Amino acid sequence: MRPKERRDGGQTDLLRARLDQILNMDHALVKLAAAIDWRFLEERLGEVYDDGPGRPPLPTRLMAGLAILKSMHNLSDEGLCERWLENPYYQMFCGEEFFQHRLVFDRTSLTRWRLRMGEERLMALLQESLAAATRLGAAKPADFRAVIVDTTVQEKAITFPTDAKLMQRARERLVKLAKKHGVVLRQSYARVGKFALIKHQRYAHAKQFKRANRQLKRLRTMLGAVIRDIARKIAGQPGLMQVFGLSLSLARRVRDQRQRERG
Repeated sequence: MRPKERRDGGQTDLLRARLDQILNMDHALVKLAAAIDWRFLEERLGEVYDDGPGRPPLPTRLMAGLAILKSMHNLSDEGLCERWLENPYYQMFCGEEFFQHRLVFDRTSLTRWRLRMGEERLMALLQESLAAATRLGAAKPADFRAVIVDTTVQEKAITFPTDAKLMQRARERLVKLAKKHGVVLRQSYARVGKFALIKHQRYAHAKQFKRANRQLKRLRTMLGAVIRDIARKIAGQPGLMQVFGLSLSLARRVRDQRQRERG
């Protein structure tokens, strides 16, 4: 279903004053709202909707106005909602005739609307409106050099720091540091350590915790062996002791920590 577009009919209210009666009509946002061809945007952006049954979408001027304000002032979706609720110029720019004390849209509606419009239509909308804003003085070219990206639901490349992963990582760092400074180790445990970590993860995923704990114990033993080997090799060498000091301290801390341990 297509949006039910708003039309300013000049309606008055005995208990409320219209926004155009109490605001400064020379404000940059008021001038920009008058300069934008909202009818054209309604026709252009309305192409993504069909005439089927369903709940009518939010008005195009409201959603397009929010998209323009978001880009002009580098706001996140949450910041845009807060600013719209307290700024009457924002509300008038989006087509409101009276001041609204509650949001007339949901924050998630912004994301759904952007996905429905697509990148090409949004870019055309923003380029045209921001060019008009620059001409009228509502925005400066410098305002468009920075972008605020809301990454609330964006996937992060962060792995959960389990004990097994931490011990494997600590051992790998010590081995790498030893190789860099010419400290020859008795054994690096590179291959067996990798397989022990894989087995631990598989057993833990299958809820076979006794087997998983055995592999965790193997990883702890390997880390302890590397720590002791390096400590023996660098004993009496202040230069190497300073180089390995922090890494050995962190490795010992990882090796000695236990589940549900505090502090």
